[in-house]
Amino acid sequence: MELRHLHYFIAVAEELHFSRAAERLSISQPPLSQQIRSLEDELGVKLFERTKRHVHLTEAGKVFLDRSYLVLAQLEQAIAVTQRIGRGEVGQVAIGFVGSATYTVLPNILSVFREQFPAVELRLHELTTQEQIQALHHKQVDVGIVRSVIIEPGLSTECVLLESIILALPETHPLSAQTKVSLSTLADESFILFPAKMGPIFYEQIINICQQAGFRPKVAQEAVQMQTIIGLVAAGLGIAFVPASLQNFHRSGVIYRPLQEQTPKTGLYLTWRQHDSSPAVRAFLSLARKTTQGESNRDDREQLGINHPYCLQLM
Repeated sequence: MELRHLHYFIAVAEELHFSRAAERLSISQPPLSQQIRSLEDELGVKLFERTKRHVHLTEAGKVFLDRSYLVLAQLEQAIAVTQRIGRGEVGQVAIGFVGSATYTVLPNILSVFREQFPAVELRLHELTTQEQIQALHHKQVDVGIVRSVIIEPGLSTECVLLESIILALPETHPLSAQTKVSLSTLADESFILFPAKMGPIFYEQIINICQQAGFRPKVAQEAVQMQTIIGLVAAGLGIAFVPASLQNFHRSGVIYRPLQEQTPKTGLYLTWRQHDSSPAVRAFLSLARKTTQGESNRDDREQLGINHPYCLQLM
């Protein structure tokens, strides 16, 4: 039995007239009659009672008509779901992200994606960059938002945001009175940094920035999360270098100031498995790119690129 046999049968059952059914199907009547007889032979029952003037459904025909409607409805539903999956409109995407992404690109990406793809389930995991790399390799997350260019077999990376490094100070700090702070005035300050083992690239870059200004920073405390760092600054335990977007994190007792000197910019990057064929993942990546096009200066991206050494790499 083929799908067309159901369409032929339904047309005759609804019209109860072979000529009208044939016209509706855009075929001639003899082939239609032959197809119905073939269907009845295959089923081993009569579906229609035929006279010279009338065509009626048998009891078996009535039951088969109900089941035929059900089969076609299920088929249409299966086709619709399959097409939606193929367009990335159905499925799930597990997203890893560094905490600072919640103050920049992540909220807007999630908002727009949920509006356009409401049937896709999003699973969010706040992880460090190193944790996201492992999670990507083990297929625990599908997309990462990280503070580092990922150079790993099987993974791709794309820059979606470049921003300046600024200084977070306790509100009562003497330097808070300045509109811009020079690195040379920080030699005797206590710093709150990422642990070297957790964010070695960021740690070394901050050390290099300070050494170029003629001093090595005094590390008073280490912390993994940006929110924790800001909290420690508010407590007066030290000052910290943070991405400019952290100004969106309003914490009582903390003030932010730009630096006088030109320093490396920090980036946020999308990272994903190169050969991931999930339409939902592809849809998320595509929308994330479109959503973040205005988040940083295009000239900066072209000038620095994701592999430029001055594109500061955080944890």
